[in-house]
Amino acid sequence: MTARVLDGTKIRDEIFAELKSDISRLAGEGIRPGLAAVLVGENPASQLYVKSKIAASEQLGIASWMHTPHASVTTDQMLRLVDTLNKDDAVDGILIQLPLPSQVDSKRVLEAVDPAKDVDGFHPVSLGRLVSGRPGLVACTPAGCMEILRRNNIPIEGANAVVLGRSDIVGKPMALLLMHANATVTICHSKTRDLPGVVRRADIVVAAMGKAGYVQADWIRPGAAVIDVGTNKITDAKEAEPLLRNFPMRLQKFREKGSVLIGDVHPDAVNTAGALTPVPGGVGPMTITMLMNNTVKAARLRRNNVSSKAENVQSTAGAR
Repeated sequence: MTARVLDGTKIRDEIFAELKSDISRLAGEGIRPGLAAVLVGENPASQLYVKSKIAASEQLGIASWMHTPHASVTTDQMLRLVDTLNKDDAVDGILIQLPLPSQVDSKRVLEAVDPAKDVDGFHPVSLGRLVSGRPGLVACTPAGCMEILRRNNIPIEGANAVVLGRSDIVGKPMALLLMHANATVTICHSKTRDLPGVVRRADIVVAAMGKAGYVQADWIRPGAAVIDVGTNKITDAKEAEPLLRNFPMRLQKFREKGSVLIGDVHPDAVNTAGALTPVPGGVGPMTITMLMNNTVKAARLRRNNVSSKAENVQSTAGAR
Protein backbone atom coordinates (compact mmCIF):
# COMPACT_ATOMS: atom_id res chain seq x y z
CA MET A 1 0.00 0.00 0.00
CA THR A 2 1.26 3.45 -0.93
CA ALA A 3 -0.03 6.42 1.03
CA ARG A 4 -2.31 8.99 -0.57
CA VAL A 5 -0.37 12.21 -0.99
CA LEU A 6 -1.78 15.18 0.94
CA ASP A 7 -0.67 17.93 -1.42
CA GLY A 8 -0.19 21.24 0.40
CA THR A 9 0.57 23.12 -2.82
CA LYS A 10 -2.82 22.21 -4.28
CA ILE A 11 -4.62 23.36 -1.13
CA ARG A 12 -2.58 26.58 -1.11
CA ASP A 13 -3.84 27.34 -4.60
CA GLU A 14 -7.43 26.64 -3.55
CA ILE A 15 -7.21 28.98 -0.57
CA PHE A 16 -5.42 31.67 -2.57
CA ALA A 17 -8.31 31.66 -5.05
CA GLU A 18 -10.77 32.06 -2.16
CA LEU A 19 -8.71 34.85 -0.62
CA LYS A 20 -8.49 36.75 -3.91
CA SER A 21 -12.28 36.73 -4.08
CA ASP A 22 -12.52 37.88 -0.47
CA ILE A 23 -9.94 40.63 -0.97
CA SER A 24 -11.89 41.83 -4.01
CA ARG A 25 -15.03 42.11 -1.88
CA LEU A 26 -13.08 43.99 0.77
CA ALA A 27 -11.84 46.39 -1.89
CA GLY A 28 -15.47 47.14 -2.71
CA GLU A 29 -15.86 48.24 0.90
CA GLY A 30 -12.78 50.46 0.71
CA ILE A 31 -10.62 48.01 2.69
CA ARG A 32 -7.21 46.71 1.63
CA PRO A 33 -5.59 44.26 4.07
CA GLY A 34 -2.03 45.23 4.97
CA LEU A 35 0.91 43.20 6.30
CA ALA A 36 4.04 44.69 7.84
CA ALA A 37 7.06 42.39 8.10
CA VAL A 38 10.00 43.13 10.40
CA LEU A 39 13.27 41.46 9.44
CA VAL A 40 16.30 42.15 11.65
CA GLY A 41 19.80 41.65 10.29
CA GLU A 42 20.88 39.65 7.26
CA ASN A 43 20.12 36.00 8.01
CA PRO A 44 19.85 34.44 4.51
CA ALA A 45 17.19 31.91 5.47
CA SER A 46 15.07 34.58 7.17
CA GLN A 47 15.50 36.93 4.22
CA LEU A 48 14.31 34.24 1.80
CA TYR A 49 11.34 33.38 4.00
CA VAL A 50 10.21 37.00 4.45
CA LYS A 51 10.60 37.69 0.73
CA SER A 52 8.34 34.74 -0.02
CA LYS A 53 5.73 36.14 2.37
CA ILE A 54 5.91 39.58 0.73
CA ALA A 55 5.66 37.95 -2.71
CA ALA A 56 2.54 36.05 -1.62
CA SER A 57 1.03 39.32 -0.35
CA GLU A 58 1.67 41.02 -3.68
CA GLN A 59 0.21 38.05 -5.56
CA LEU A 60 -3.02 38.33 -3.61
CA GLY A 61 -3.27 42.12 -3.59
CA ILE A 62 -2.46 42.55 0.10
CA ALA A 63 -0.53 45.73 0.86
CA SER A 64 2.88 44.93 2.33
CA TRP A 65 5.77 46.74 3.97
CA MET A 66 9.17 45.42 5.01
CA HIS A 67 11.06 46.98 7.92
CA THR A 68 14.72 45.99 8.21
CA PRO A 69 16.32 47.16 11.46
CA HIS A 70 20.08 46.68 11.75
CA ALA A 71 21.35 43.56 13.52
CA SER A 72 22.55 45.80 16.38
CA VAL A 73 18.99 46.96 17.14
CA THR A 74 18.00 47.13 20.81
CA THR A 75 14.88 45.87 22.53
CA ASP A 76 13.69 49.44 23.10
CA GLN A 77 14.11 50.29 19.43
CA MET A 78 12.15 47.21 18.44
CA LEU A 79 9.41 48.09 20.90
CA ARG A 80 9.14 51.60 19.42
CA LEU A 81 8.84 50.14 15.92
CA VAL A 82 6.13 47.72 17.04
CA ASP A 83 4.28 50.58 18.74
CA THR A 84 4.37 52.57 15.49
CA LEU A 85 2.97 49.62 13.55
CA ASN A 86 0.30 49.02 16.20
CA LYS A 87 -0.92 52.59 15.72
CA ASP A 88 -0.87 52.47 11.90
CA ASP A 89 -4.43 51.75 10.79
CA ALA A 90 -3.26 50.64 7.34
CA VAL A 91 -1.45 47.71 8.97
CA ASP A 92 -3.71 44.76 9.77
CA GLY A 93 -0.96 42.23 10.44
CA ILE A 94 2.47 42.50 12.04
CA LEU A 95 5.03 39.77 11.38
CA ILE A 96 8.19 39.68 13.51
CA GLN A 97 10.56 37.29 11.75
CA LEU A 98 12.36 35.01 14.20
CA PRO A 99 14.99 34.50 15.40
CA LEU A 100 15.81 37.96 16.70
CA PRO A 101 19.40 38.85 17.72
CA SER A 102 20.49 37.69 21.18
CA GLN A 103 20.50 41.22 22.62
CA VAL A 104 16.78 41.61 21.86
CA ASP A 105 14.19 40.33 24.32
CA SER A 106 12.09 38.36 21.84
CA LYS A 107 9.23 37.68 24.24
CA ARG A 108 8.84 41.37 25.10
CA VAL A 109 8.78 42.27 21.42
CA LEU A 110 6.27 39.57 20.45
CA GLU A 111 4.01 40.39 23.38
CA ALA A 112 4.10 44.09 22.43
CA VAL A 113 2.30 43.32 19.16
CA ASP A 114 -1.37 44.28 19.25
CA PRO A 115 -3.21 40.93 19.52
CA ALA A 116 -5.62 42.16 16.84
CA LYS A 117 -2.62 42.31 14.45
CA ASP A 118 -0.89 39.11 15.64
CA VAL A 119 -1.09 37.26 12.33
CA ASP A 120 1.52 34.72 13.48
CA GLY A 121 -0.82 33.71 16.31
CA PHE A 122 2.03 33.73 18.86
CA HIS A 123 0.65 36.28 21.35
CA PRO A 124 -0.59 34.93 24.72
CA VAL A 125 -3.97 36.52 24.00
CA SER A 126 -4.19 34.62 20.70
CA LEU A 127 -3.31 31.37 22.44
CA GLY A 128 -5.84 32.15 25.19
CA ARG A 129 -8.57 32.66 22.62
CA LEU A 130 -7.67 29.32 21.07
CA VAL A 131 -7.79 27.58 24.46
CA SER A 132 -11.26 28.98 25.13
CA GLY A 133 -12.53 28.26 21.60
CA ARG A 134 -13.14 31.92 20.79
CA PRO A 135 -12.59 33.35 17.28
CA GLY A 136 -9.11 34.74 16.81
CA LEU A 137 -5.83 34.44 14.96
CA VAL A 138 -4.40 30.91 15.07
CA ALA A 139 -0.72 29.97 14.67
CA CYS A 140 -0.17 29.46 10.94
CA THR A 141 1.43 26.01 10.78
CA PRO A 142 -1.17 24.22 12.95
CA ALA A 143 -3.96 26.05 11.13
CA GLY A 144 -2.48 24.84 7.85
CA CYS A 145 -2.32 21.26 9.14
CA MET A 146 -6.01 21.41 9.99
CA GLU A 147 -6.83 22.67 6.50
CA ILE A 148 -4.90 19.75 5.00
CA LEU A 149 -6.95 17.30 7.07
CA ARG A 150 -10.26 19.02 6.43
CA ARG A 151 -9.85 19.51 2.68
CA ASN A 152 -8.75 15.90 2.22
CA ASN A 153 -11.79 14.65 4.13
CA ILE A 154 -9.70 12.98 6.83
CA PRO A 155 -12.13 12.10 9.67
CA ILE A 156 -11.19 14.07 12.79
CA GLU A 157 -14.22 13.80 15.06
CA GLY A 158 -13.75 10.78 17.33
CA ALA A 159 -10.30 10.02 15.94
CA ASN A 160 -7.30 9.19 18.11
CA ALA A 161 -4.71 11.87 17.32
CA VAL A 162 -1.08 11.92 18.45
CA VAL A 163 0.97 15.12 18.31
CA LEU A 164 4.72 14.65 18.62
CA GLY A 165 6.18 17.89 19.94
CA ARG A 166 4.92 20.39 22.50
CA SER A 167 6.19 23.75 21.24
CA ASP A 168 4.09 26.89 21.68
CA ILE A 169 4.26 27.47 17.92
CA VAL A 170 3.14 24.06 16.64
CA GLY A 171 2.59 21.27 19.14
CA LYS A 172 0.34 22.93 21.72
CA PRO A 173 -1.93 24.85 19.31
CA MET A 174 -2.13 21.78 17.06
CA ALA A 175 -3.38 19.70 19.97
CA LEU A 176 -5.96 22.35 20.86
CA LEU A 177 -7.26 22.58 17.29
CA LEU A 178 -7.64 18.82 17.09
CA MET A 179 -9.36 18.76 20.46
CA HIS A 180 -11.80 21.49 19.40
CA ALA A 181 -12.55 19.35 16.33
CA ASN A 182 -13.52 16.53 18.73
CA ALA A 183 -10.48 14.31 18.34
CA THR A 184 -9.02 12.49 21.35
CA VAL A 185 -5.54 13.96 21.58
CA THR A 186 -2.27 12.72 23.07
CA ILE A 187 0.76 15.03 23.15
CA CYS A 188 4.08 13.19 23.08
CA HIS A 189 7.54 14.46 23.95
CA SER A 190 11.02 13.30 24.97
CA LYS A 191 9.74 11.81 28.25
CA THR A 192 6.84 9.85 26.75
CA ARG A 193 6.97 6.16 27.68
CA ASP A 194 6.67 3.59 24.87
CA LEU A 195 6.48 6.26 22.19
CA PRO A 196 6.19 3.74 19.31
CA GLY A 197 3.26 2.06 21.05
CA VAL A 198 1.48 5.37 21.62
CA VAL A 199 1.93 6.41 17.99
CA ARG A 200 0.68 3.02 16.70
CA ARG A 201 -2.72 3.66 18.32
CA ALA A 202 -3.23 6.88 16.38
CA ASP A 203 -5.60 7.48 13.48
CA ILE A 204 -3.90 10.85 12.93
CA VAL A 205 -0.20 11.51 13.58
CA VAL A 206 1.26 15.02 13.57
CA ALA A 207 5.06 14.97 13.76
CA ALA A 208 6.68 18.26 14.80
CA MET A 209 9.92 17.53 16.67
CA GLY A 210 12.57 18.71 14.20
CA LYS A 211 14.38 15.35 13.97
CA ALA A 212 14.92 13.89 10.52
CA GLY A 213 13.24 10.53 10.00
CA TYR A 214 12.64 10.08 13.73
CA VAL A 215 9.18 8.49 13.42
CA GLN A 216 9.77 5.02 12.03
CA ALA A 217 7.50 3.44 9.44
CA ASP A 218 6.53 0.58 11.78
CA TRP A 219 5.28 3.11 14.34
CA ILE A 220 2.49 4.09 11.96
CA ARG A 221 -0.76 2.16 12.10
CA PRO A 222 -1.67 0.95 8.59
CA GLY A 223 -4.09 3.44 7.08
CA ALA A 224 -3.33 6.30 9.49
CA ALA A 225 -3.13 9.91 8.27
CA VAL A 226 0.31 11.43 8.85
CA ILE A 227 1.00 15.17 8.90
CA ASP A 228 4.77 15.68 8.75
CA VAL A 229 5.64 19.21 9.91
CA GLY A 230 9.41 18.65 9.90
CA THR A 231 11.70 20.15 7.26
CA ASN A 232 15.24 18.98 7.97
CA LYS A 233 18.07 19.69 5.55
CA ILE A 234 20.41 16.71 5.35
CA THR A 235 23.91 17.18 3.89
CA ASP A 236 25.74 14.16 5.33
CA ALA A 237 25.69 11.08 3.09
CA LYS A 238 25.98 8.81 6.14
CA GLU A 239 22.67 10.22 7.36
CA ALA A 240 20.94 10.48 3.98
CA GLU A 241 21.69 7.01 2.63
CA PRO A 242 19.91 4.98 5.36
CA LEU A 243 16.89 7.28 5.12
CA LEU A 244 16.66 7.04 1.35
CA ARG A 245 17.82 3.47 0.79
CA ASN A 246 14.42 2.51 -0.65
CA PHE A 247 14.18 5.63 -2.81
CA PRO A 248 16.98 5.40 -5.38
CA MET A 249 15.83 8.42 -7.38
CA ARG A 250 15.83 10.68 -4.33
CA LEU A 251 19.18 9.27 -3.26
CA GLN A 252 20.61 10.01 -6.67
CA LYS A 253 19.33 13.59 -6.49
CA PHE A 254 20.96 13.92 -3.08
CA ARG A 255 24.29 12.78 -4.48
CA GLU A 256 24.01 15.28 -7.31
CA LYS A 257 22.86 18.21 -5.19
CA GLY A 258 24.60 17.43 -1.90
CA SER A 259 21.50 17.99 0.22
CA VAL A 260 17.96 16.76 0.69
CA LEU A 261 14.93 17.78 2.76
CA ILE A 262 13.65 15.06 5.08
CA GLY A 263 10.64 15.30 7.34
CA ASP A 264 10.34 14.10 10.92
CA VAL A 265 8.74 10.90 9.61
CA HIS A 266 10.93 8.25 7.97
CA PRO A 267 10.34 8.21 4.19
CA ASP A 268 9.47 4.48 4.37
CA ALA A 269 6.20 5.46 6.08
CA VAL A 270 4.77 6.09 2.62
CA ASN A 271 4.25 2.32 2.48
CA THR A 272 2.43 2.17 5.81
CA ALA A 273 0.32 5.30 6.17
CA GLY A 274 -3.03 5.72 4.48
CA ALA A 275 -2.34 9.39 3.75
CA LEU A 276 0.86 11.39 4.14
CA THR A 277 2.07 14.95 3.58
CA PRO A 278 5.20 15.04 1.39
CA VAL A 279 8.37 16.92 2.35
CA PRO A 280 8.70 19.31 0.65
CA GLY A 281 5.27 20.25 -0.70
CA GLY A 282 3.05 19.30 2.21
CA VAL A 283 2.81 21.49 5.31
CA GLY A 284 5.39 24.02 4.09
CA PRO A 285 3.22 25.84 1.53
CA MET A 286 0.38 26.00 4.04
CA THR A 287 2.25 28.09 6.61
CA ILE A 288 2.50 31.14 4.35
CA THR A 289 -1.02 30.46 3.07
CA MET A 290 -2.44 30.70 6.57
CA LEU A 291 -0.41 33.85 7.24
CA MET A 292 -2.18 35.42 4.27
CA ASN A 293 -5.49 34.09 5.55
CA ASN A 294 -4.82 35.55 9.00
CA THR A 295 -4.02 38.95 7.48
CA VAL A 296 -7.35 39.05 5.67
CA LYS A 297 -9.08 37.71 8.76
CA ALA A 298 -7.46 40.43 10.91
CA ALA A 299 -8.65 43.10 8.49
CA ARG A 300 -12.20 41.87 9.03
CA LEU A 301 -11.97 41.33 12.76
CA ARG A 302 -10.46 44.78 13.33
CA ARG A 303 -13.47 46.27 11.56
CA ASN A 304 -15.95 44.15 13.52
CA ASN A 305 -17.09 42.21 10.48
CA VAL A 306 -16.48 38.48 10.68
CA SER A 307 -18.46 37.31 7.66
CA SER A 308 -15.51 36.87 5.32
CA LYS A 309 -14.29 33.69 3.64
CA ALA A 310 -11.12 33.95 5.70
CA GLU A 311 -13.21 33.45 8.83
CA ASN A 312 -14.44 30.14 7.46
CA VAL A 313 -11.12 28.73 6.24
CA GLN A 314 -10.09 27.66 9.72
CA SER A 315 -13.57 26.92 11.01
CA THR A 316 -12.33 24.25 13.40
CA ALA A 317 -10.50 26.84 15.52
CA GLY A 318 -13.66 27.80 17.32
CA ALA A 319 -15.40 24.42 17.33
CA ARG A 320 -16.39 22.98 20.67
